Amino acid sequence: MNNHQKVTICLKNGKFQPCGTLKIENLNPKALLLCSAAECAGFTVMNLLSKSNIMPKNLEITAEGTLNTPTLQAESIFTDFKISYNVECKSLADQNSVSSAIKMAQEKHCGMIAMLRKIAPVSHDIAIVSTETVKV
Repeated sequence: MNNHQKVTICLKNGKFQPCGTLKIENLNPKALLLCSAAECAGFTVMNLLSKSNIMPKNLEITAEGTLNTPTLQAESIFTDFKISYNVECKSLADQNSVSSAIKMAQEKHCGMIAMLRKIAPVSHDIAIVSTETVKV
């Protein structure tokens, strides 16, 4: 049963791109919807972080959804969505700002996430790490 669609994008040189060998032109329409939602969420997060002069070292966003049919079909519709944020910060101090920006994007500021909510429930998870050396 392949009723699960998943797309991961990464921030590279200030732009969001599909991670790995994934190519936009190879995505089906449902995966393109997920890719658009992930990219919109990413742009929203980056815009909110720019107001605090914070630039994460790495940002990866995965958008996934479950379809109501056993396999991908034209009439398939999503029954739920999940957006996962994986962020690498430069310092521990940046972690709270990044977490706050993601929550604001997810809950209020990202139009694509708001549109997905009109289709099906949207959940999210956040993983933030810091590469700052801890002084002992």
